[in-house]
Amino acid sequence: MPKGDTNRNLVAALSYLLGFVTGIVILLVEKDDKYIRFHAMQSTLLFVGLLIINILVDIILKPIDFLGFLSTVINTSITIAGIIVWVISMYKAYNGEVYKWPYVGKLAEKNVR
Repeated sequence: MPKGDTNRNLVAALSYLLGFVTGIVILLVEKDDKYIRFHAMQSTLLFVGLLIINILVDIILKPIDFLGFLSTVINTSITIAGIIVWVISMYKAYNGEVYKWPYVGKLAEKNVR
């Protein structure tokens, strides 16, 4: 992937902009470019995964009175980590890097056609 291809890098970075929403939109629109599709797939898998984890933590811990606060702490930590991952992902994609996050990066690579 040529690092100087600004439009391609911009679209790859934008696949992270609104989390899984822009990831899905770009996957539906972009059919040929594997670099863009990789980042869109990774964005989709990553942010759907974070959403599912947040929901599961709420479902499991919120009903238990003395663990309700722990749910808030865990979800806040996940959100902060998600923001950090979001910024790093956009930066790396815009700079032409195929940066693979653990687990979801490999899944994204397998599912890009």
